[in-house]
Amino acid sequence: MNRYVVSRELLEQNIKQLKKQAGGVPIWAVIKGDGYGLGVLSLAEVLQEQGIDRFCVTEVKEAQILRENGFDTARILMLRSLTDRETVHRLLDLRVILTVGSLETAQLIDELAGQRSDVASVHLKIDTGMGRYGFLPSETQQVIELYGKYKHLAVEGIYTHFNNAAGDEALTRREFTAFQAVVAQIRAAGLETGTVHCCNSAAFLKYPEMHMDGVRLGSAVLGRMPFRTKLRPVGYAQSEIESLRVLPKGHTTGYGGTWKAKKDTPVAIVPVGWYHGLQLGYKADLCRPADCLRAAFLALKCLLRPQKTMVEIKGKKCPIIGTIGMLHCAVDVSGVDCACGDTVTLPIKPLNVKGMEVQFR
Repeated sequence: MNRYVVSRELLEQNIKQLKKQAGGVPIWAVIKGDGYGLGVLSLAEVLQEQGIDRFCVTEVKEAQILRENGFDTARILMLRSLTDRETVHRLLDLRVILTVGSLETAQLIDELAGQRSDVASVHLKIDTGMGRYGFLPSETQQVIELYGKYKHLAVEGIYTHFNNAAGDEALTRREFTAFQAVVAQIRAAGLETGTVHCCNSAAFLKYPEMHMDGVRLGSAVLGRMPFRTKLRPVGYAQSEIESLRVLPKGHTTGYGGTWKAKKDTPVAIVPVGWYHGLQLGYKADLCRPADCLRAAFLALKCLLRPQKTMVEIKGKKCPIIGTIGMLHCAVDVSGVDCACGDTVTLPIKPLNVKGMEVQFR
């Protein structure tokens, strides 16, 4: 049976490490994408056990799962600035903190909360460069006017989202400065901003001086960052050897015959392929000349020195050979005393996992 195994111990270690680095600053755990592939409820339960009771979601279903499973007092923040009436109605029912990133959203939430004779808790979103949701810094006066215009909104926080905290320090610092200026203008008008937050996982780890009143952490919890940290990846895929055979010298395996045996080679067939997420990655954002050059360099490096995907069988690293198929891959098990049914551990990112049961151990 194919499964994705999550180490509860490593997950707890990551959370403890992040809490230590936060130094008392509240952590808002981001559990979007079905808990980054681990399952919303399963991930949230471990986080709650470690003392985290603030969550960020991007879908109504994620908030609903929490409320229906004992997270009655948890603070839940919707990270999207919404204009769909039915969605906002449902989020108000679930007592979710809503994001206001436009006048349209503010008006809608105020209207619907007013119909309930209620006051909706909201966080204001400032767009310092991401360009998806939020008021531009030049629109700060509009933000200030919201406070007096909409009586059914209670501003409990304000935040922004950096667009390249992992790779561009100068840009991130400019965005941080712009965000600070907006916060300062609002406060200068005699208004309360509530919780001020701007750090995602990358910014949290790289710029501790930007932690402010709260931080939003997702990838860091799973230990999957694009740069070196003390955090550990918490999950891996497992399957079993389905077939063992010896391919004679000169024989190929996989579509296209890209691999050819240089000698008689013992090969294990494992029922995991690209459909399950093996060796899949996200398309690089080639939006800047520097990104294109970096991608070209990496492609050339791969051409000159091809990187092998390794799996683990009986404590030994073994290379995948040939083209990975939809549902299978072939592994060179030379020097490994293995048999059909032996466990195979494969490196798959949880967000790429498909068709596997997630198990916490």
